[in-house]
Amino acid sequence: MPLPEVVAPTGETLPEDVPSPRREEFFWLGKPEVTLLTILVILATLFAAYAAADVILPILLAIVLKLLLQPIVRLLSHFYVPRVISASLLIIAVLSAIVAMGLIVSKPAEDWIRTAPEHLPQIQEKLRFLSEPATKILAFFHQTEPGKPSENQLKAAVASFGLEQMLFRGTQHVASELFETMLVLFFLLISGDLFLRRLVEIMPRFKDKRQVVDLSQQVENNVSAYLATITLINMAVGVATGTIMWSCGIGDPLLWGVIAFLLNFIPIMGPFLGIGIFLFQGLLVMPSVWRAILPAALYFIVHVIEGETITPMLLARRFTLNPVLVVVSIIFWFWMWGVPGAILSVPMLAITKIICDGVKPLNAFSHFLGGE
Repeated sequence: MPLPEVVAPTGETLPEDVPSPRREEFFWLGKPEVTLLTILVILATLFAAYAAADVILPILLAIVLKLLLQPIVRLLSHFYVPRVISASLLIIAVLSAIVAMGLIVSKPAEDWIRTAPEHLPQIQEKLRFLSEPATKILAFFHQTEPGKPSENQLKAAVASFGLEQMLFRGTQHVASELFETMLVLFFLLISGDLFLRRLVEIMPRFKDKRQVVDLSQQVENNVSAYLATITLINMAVGVATGTIMWSCGIGDPLLWGVIAFLLNFIPIMGPFLGIGIFLFQGLLVMPSVWRAILPAALYFIVHVIEGETITPMLLARRFTLNPVLVVVSIIFWFWMWGVPGAILSVPMLAITKIICDGVKPLNAFSHFLGGE
């Protein structure tokens, strides 16, 4: 049944290109078999992504890093630097940054994990006004019933349980995934636009070829700008946090700055985890509860300034995503793939919206993903 013609008050027919999605963009709603098949394909894809996370995650990380580093390779090519050399230099730079952060945080973090249990009674004393809930939470650390470890036994166990076992139980697994990511990233960088050219060649019409090129450029420009901007912002947050911890007398400003830098890559969840970490550290080293709250409060203020002012001002024009869907995406991909999934959730959501913006049958879905 054709849609009724919309007539303006003056009697003139309104143009067809109204901003709201048109009926043909919802073509799949009138075909239950298409809708059901689409749902089954999505579920099968998600199951495969969960089961093959060890294979898919390094490839996705390499693709996202390629979007970030590809403009640098293209810039160096203008100065006649071969792709192999520029890709090798960028891989070395990325690995050097990872190793440097590991060296910076390893010793202070190991000392912190070893000495933190010794200060738990002090925290209990400071939180005496919360004795009822605090006693229940800390009872595990002070139980001396038969079959349960005493406080001294717990301290000895924690002291012997080094940073390698606590934070990097899967060191070999992490190293292998990092190697796979760097290997795939290297070949993606030296291949340049090879996959794009092949995709353009198999498109049947010139219109389709142009659409593929436009979508590719939009994805690269927007995602690379997003990642570069977020990295710079997170570096500023790390510097500010390290300065705050040093000025408050917490100690190890490099450790806390690196932690704040890394946590800020995980939207919403990362900063909340950081508040808990800095509050705990404040309770460990500060003489009073109110002084202990100060580092976490200052970190929260930095996050509010960054999250409510700086980041929206720099990224609002490029990314207008539904905030509820952003939170749901972070939770879902964190459940699927852990911390790497939470980091990749926003770039993947942004890429999905860009593609849906450029593909006419998916415009309605893009409209749903958009923010205010």
